[in-house]
Amino acid sequence: MTRSTAATSLDGFPIKLGKVTLQVAHSPGTSPAIVFVHGGLGSRLNWCLQWDYFQSQGQEILTYDLAGHGQSGRYSRYSVGRHRRDLTRLIQHFKLHRPILCCHSYGVPVGLEWARRHAATALIAIGGGTHNLTPWWEIPLIKFFAIGGHHVYRWQFVQEFLRSLIVNETLAQFHDRNSVPNDAHPYEAIEAFWGYNAQHHPLKCPVTVITGGDDPMFPPTMGHEWLANLLHDQPQSQHITVPKVGHLVMAEAPDVVNQAISHWINTA
Repeated sequence: MTRSTAATSLDGFPIKLGKVTLQVAHSPGTSPAIVFVHGGLGSRLNWCLQWDYFQSQGQEILTYDLAGHGQSGRYSRYSVGRHRRDLTRLIQHFKLHRPILCCHSYGVPVGLEWARRHAATALIAIGGGTHNLTPWWEIPLIKFFAIGGHHVYRWQFVQEFLRSLIVNETLAQFHDRNSVPNDAHPYEAIEAFWGYNAQHHPLKCPVTVITGGDDPMFPPTMGHEWLANLLHDQPQSQHITVPKVGHLVMAEAPDVVNQAISHWINTA
């Protein structure tokens, strides 16, 4: 595995891991390191608000584009196992000890599979869990975008219309630093997460589950259910529900996510 000259901005740099090259952003600092894993159709830029905050705090942080997303390379076939292997190699590459994993949506299974096999300080799961992660409407919608619907996001008036719907200043900042994928590969890669159903296996770390009160994809009831199972093995685990917030909790309520991470930093 090779690495180019490192940069401490979210622009990142490429790292070759086996057959795939991932776009990685890393900023050195104090331990425990925070590793951010984005969800389907996302990128490392999804964590821009957390990156800015924890870099200013001097914490070591690492994030990257999952294979098939953002500026990372592609696999001919995707699986949760391959994503977990990529995450393992990155953590080994930077020699991170007991990191805090902060994962969103379909990134949660990646972090969950890693945390089953390795020691972590904590896993923060935002809008994602162990099963039933695919709402009924997602599969036909994603297939439509994969076969050609993604081209609509290349149209300027579509981008301007989506931007006009945002009235929250923080969410507008997030939108300006993140764009909806306008090529097919992220939509094809997301299929690897459909049907994910984790078997119960004791985790090696506590979990903070964060759900948006208005999240249609991973509602608070699913978070409560997961927490009830977690408490048998990890009594320090907790569930935070953020009222009047949807699926993008890290953008809609960044302070809540930052505080949840800081809690585990302070108890490490």
